[in-house]
Amino acid sequence: MRYAVSRPYIVPESLAELAGPTSGVVKLPAHLDWSEQHVYDLGDPAQAGLMYERVIREASSSRDLAAYLNAGMLDRLWNRLYLPPQVRRLWESRFPGLVRAA
Repeated sequence: MRYAVSRPYIVPESLAELAGPTSGVVKLPAHLDWSEQHVYDLGDPAQAGLMYERVIREASSSRDLAAYLNAGMLDRLWNRLYLPPQVRRLWESRFPGLVRAA
């Protein structure tokens, strides 16, 4: 069984909890991003999307999600995020508003 299928993922109780930054440069802690590119410019949509993917996949608590994700930005980025299918299903089942017709 692949790790991505068996690991637990964190989903917030409410999108209102996600009050992270919407602009500027964000440096993620090592437990969320151990790559060389752990600094992201939120003004660059590609970098913002990559940061959101990493935080969603690697968050170990709701605090991680609340600190680095923003509900409005998540809504704008959602359809462009590359996420494991089970993560996308978890989030979309809790927040059906994220799902949009392609």
